[in-house]
Amino acid sequence: MSVAVESPSTTVQVADELIVRAILSATVDCLNMCDAKARCVGIAAVPCHDFGSVTGMIGLHGDVSGFVTVNMSETVACSAVGGLLQDRFERLSPQVVDGVGEMTNIISGGIKRTLVGTRWAFKHVTVPSVIVGHRYQIAYAKGIEYACATFEHSNADALLLTDRLLHVAVSLIKL
Repeated sequence: MSVAVESPSTTVQVADELIVRAILSATVDCLNMCDAKARCVGIAAVPCHDFGSVTGMIGLHGDVSGFVTVNMSETVACSAVGGLLQDRFERLSPQVVDGVGEMTNIISGGIKRTLVGTRWAFKHVTVPSVIVGHRYQIAYAKGIEYACATFEHSNADALLLTDRLLHVAVSLIKL
């Protein structure tokens, strides 16, 4: 259930617990497949700027409609896809981009499986797309239910915090 917390000067929107649990479970499962470790460092109920330069996206539809985005730095992408494929990647390549699409597919499938039987259940997913680069913006429809979990990847080679972040977001609207 989504809850709004109100005080005299502000309203704080809290993410839907069912969606957050689905994101957390699916992301941990995917990272385990990638032989990667990360800890959840934040949950957001409103869209925020994604700092990573690689974003996987999959559309969802059924009784609800929306999409899943998986945003990460090039460093996280190379490391996680390297674990998934049991290979080593120093920089973005066609294999890494395809691997990010596959990670997005795995996470979306896990979210779908976790939401079966809930008000947020969906039946179909699209083929994943991967956006490479910065300076894009996603516009969200009014009334959409949004939840995002931010994970910090435990990559010792990543000097900057932004090079260790992975964001998994779900946006859904009841049809």
